[in-house]
Amino acid sequence: MKYYDFESSIGKINIFFASEGIVCLTLPSDRQEDTFSYIEKRFDIPYKVDKEDYNYHEEINLYLEGKLKKFTLPIFLRGTSFQKKVWEELLNIPYGETRTYKYIAEKIGSAKGYRAVGGALNKNPIAIIVPCHRVIGSNGKLVGFAGGVELKDQLLKLERDNI
Repeated sequence: MKYYDFESSIGKINIFFASEGIVCLTLPSDRQEDTFSYIEKRFDIPYKVDKEDYNYHEEINLYLEGKLKKFTLPIFLRGTSFQKKVWEELLNIPYGETRTYKYIAEKIGSAKGYRAVGGALNKNPIAIIVPCHRVIGSNGKLVGFAGGVELKDQLLKLERDNI
């Protein structure tokens, strides 16, 4: 397990990855201790590498500049089968669009499972790339995002302004 950090327009981000792809991307508001504990429990003790030897951050920065609408980065989703279904459905939400928790629940065949969808989004380890920020409440309100509702609003505005 490898990782590196980089500065972005939203603050410091860490990228954790294995040969299969990115397993975790932290947001500036994430607690470092929690992230490292998560990685060690599920994968292995990560070791820091030089970001110049990898280019994962380039796509993320391009996205944050409004210049990239679809990621091509390899990802490795590891969670329960329900979580993976939810996360994979998030990848189908087009850039600049939003869906509701209820919509996601219906799409994965769990019509009454919108609260469970919220729980899966809360556990999404690859925020931004797996776009949980594109999920909103049925009333159209921005609710629940690990990076904070302000960052969620910022990301959605960025996408709307660059469609």
